[in-house]
Amino acid sequence: MQAFLKGPASLSTKPVAAKEKSAAGSSGEGKRTKPIPWVEKYRPKNVDEVAFQDEVVAVLKKSLEGADLPNLLFYGPPGTGKTSTILAAARELFGPDLFRQRVLELNASDERGIQVIREKVKAFAQLTASGSRSDGKMCPPFKIVILDEADSMTSAAQAALRRTMEKESKTTRFCLICNYISRIIEPLTSRCSKFRFKPLSDSIQQQRLLDVSEKEHVKISNEAVSYLVKVSEGDLRKAITFLQSATRLMGGKEITEKIITEIAGVIPKETIDELLLGCQSGSFEKLEILAKNLINEGFAVAQLVNQLHDTVVESEEYSDKQKSAIVEKLAEVDKCLADGADEFLQLMSLCALVMQQLTQN
Repeated sequence: MQAFLKGPASLSTKPVAAKEKSAAGSSGEGKRTKPIPWVEKYRPKNVDEVAFQDEVVAVLKKSLEGADLPNLLFYGPPGTGKTSTILAAARELFGPDLFRQRVLELNASDERGIQVIREKVKAFAQLTASGSRSDGKMCPPFKIVILDEADSMTSAAQAALRRTMEKESKTTRFCLICNYISRIIEPLTSRCSKFRFKPLSDSIQQQRLLDVSEKEHVKISNEAVSYLVKVSEGDLRKAITFLQSATRLMGGKEITEKIITEIAGVIPKETIDELLLGCQSGSFEKLEILAKNLINEGFAVAQLVNQLHDTVVESEEYSDKQKSAIVEKLAEVDKCLADGADEFLQLMSLCALVMQQLTQN
């Protein structure tokens, strides 16, 4: 039996090897047409392509002309172009050949404790920058260290960085990127030129999404584009990712608002209206059924809190007193959810207070 099993295996070794060789040979061809996410595909290649951040672009353009750059600190919401901007500027400064040698990028996924700052960053910063670009353009005599998600670095690592920044100022420029500037220690912020990246305006986002749709031959209605912009809340990266997901889901058919709602995990307006009507009815049993259905459908209560906040604040049906009581409860529930509380209990607590406020009169 063993001989019988061994026989075909020994015979089939050569074809397998041949197959592996052919696969290895074809992998080189496959690399050229490797599909990449649209977020990376349409990332700005130069500073001019960066959308909406006029002040930063103006400063960087002047720096590129004079081939000099201060230490930079970019902060603002995610998906507004912070990383894209500095990478585009570095590519323009150093060209494609020297880019890898002159730029050190450390992200939050890399270990960035005090030891890494002392060893890796310090060793890179101490290297002298020399050489010229292959295309003959002027090449600046410094390197760039990009520290993405710098607000997740420990205070000790940030303190260690402070001295390196000062000592290696002749050969290295630092660019810190973060969402919350308050988490960066004062000695670092005082050594950098600070730039706030604003959430992208609706018109800019719409234009970018329409450009991507046109290039990728995506059928999407204008209402769906507007809704996509609303759902992504100024985050262009999120909007493009949703667009790509919706395109793959529809397989060439037109993308509608309903599809965007499903992809983005947004709670449909009808569901929220139904929940508010349940609160107005005054029946606790009915409210419990609605809350259970909402949880069983897989909707996140944190998402409901955000959407309910907008609905209540913008509504003209409720008095200011009712609005203030509901919004205060929304804040409490949001804090409890962030601390890991049970979603159903928090939803029932919230609905009970909304019912109390709406049935008082």
